[in-house]
Amino acid sequence: MDNMSLPAGMQEKYEEAKRLILESDSIQVYSHIDCDGMCAGAIISTVLDRLGKKHDLDFVNLDKLEDLSIDHDLTIFSDLGSGQPVDKNAGKDSKILILDHHPPLRSIDYNDSVDYTYLEVNPMFYGIDGSDNVSGGGLSYFLARTFGYKDLSWIGVLSAVGDMQNSKTGKLVGLNRIILKDSVDSGYVKCNSDLCLYGRETRPLFVAMAYFSDVNLPITNNRNEAIAVLDELGIPHKTDDGRQRTLCDLSNMEKGELFSELVRMMSKVVPERYVKYIPKLVSADSYDFLYEDNHTFLRDASEFSTAMNACGRNQEYGVACEILKGNRSDALDALEVVSKTHKMNLRQSIEKVTKENKIVEMENLQYFNGSGIKSEIVGTVAGMILSYGNWRKPMIGFTQISKDNQDWKVSLRCSRLLAYDGIHFGNIIREVSQSLGGNGGGHSVACGAYIPYDKKDEFLNLFNQKLEGKLDV
Repeated sequence: MDNMSLPAGMQEKYEEAKRLILESDSIQVYSHIDCDGMCAGAIISTVLDRLGKKHDLDFVNLDKLEDLSIDHDLTIFSDLGSGQPVDKNAGKDSKILILDHHPPLRSIDYNDSVDYTYLEVNPMFYGIDGSDNVSGGGLSYFLARTFGYKDLSWIGVLSAVGDMQNSKTGKLVGLNRIILKDSVDSGYVKCNSDLCLYGRETRPLFVAMAYFSDVNLPITNNRNEAIAVLDELGIPHKTDDGRQRTLCDLSNMEKGELFSELVRMMSKVVPERYVKYIPKLVSADSYDFLYEDNHTFLRDASEFSTAMNACGRNQEYGVACEILKGNRSDALDALEVVSKTHKMNLRQSIEKVTKENKIVEMENLQYFNGSGIKSEIVGTVAGMILSYGNWRKPMIGFTQISKDNQDWKVSLRCSRLLAYDGIHFGNIIREVSQSLGGNGGGHSVACGAYIPYDKKDEFLNLFNQKLEGKLDV
């Protein structure tokens, strides 16, 4: 595996961060509410536990950051803070540490211009892209690593997968490779090449195939057709004792046959210039957590990250944090309830959009008005209904931010094929939303924004114009 190391200046920042922590008696940690943020917060909290440092851990959304108090010996922001005025309430005795991979507002020398202690560790200061080279949880892991806690590396892997850092190449790249190597060498993670079917450990194989949705295939949303494909390939979909087989049950030969069939099916429906990318969509690295039981959602990084996101979208941050920190007994029972609620909300929301024909297609995009859908899940819904629309265009979902705030939460998802055209929808959505008095950003294939209530039509028209000539499918 890659022999990489942190840039020298970045490692120096971590040594300074270590000193700040050791000399502080009371510490406040703020972290983001998604899988990456919860992983980041759990790593830092575990480090502080081991050091015997009294601390508070809170998970917050980005719009709350500039109003937070800075009244502990040290305030740490993980997976957020670089793009927000988090030091607005800082006093001359304040100490602030930011571990974030998002684009920074301030320069690397910002500490020299203020009269309090300010330390920001951000890969972008060193020419490293934070969207796919390292996650917020990864940056928190490097802090733990500075203390010698390499056993937390598996959480860094989980955070990268949860943050979709492997979505374009199918592999973890950049600084993520250091974290992966630590976790493999320590015996916590096994990395294999496998088929890109979600639910490797728990989802019946024919169901996983039916949800394969980068492009619309005969098996898309059609379980009977998926079973027919398996039968034609001679791949049993049940074990000898009658249990539905999952992807992890297949032999390498069976996976090879299914890989070839999926590539063949996709090659028939995509423009010729995309054919060379298809193997990357069908096969990618998978990450097994070796200390977890087989055929459980905790075993596979993608399934584990989905469970963590379910906690985040249902404000059950404590449940996620307990599981990440290893306190499993009561937390797993609570997570089962959270997951059931989350799946029910998703199912009802998808039915609301698809059965009421809410998908509207424009020249370069498609969208749905998801009023009534929780803002925390509208992005997931957009991704899941992409298979009901036109895969050649991004899917945009709108819903109100909350009952008290009728402005729009906007979420975009698209086929990974569009990213190979060099389109970064996260940059486009940031530019368009900011021009309308909102804000946004994210990844090339998954991003979001907040815009004023009366700007929805203008947003759609501007976004449609921005994509003119970019979608050649």
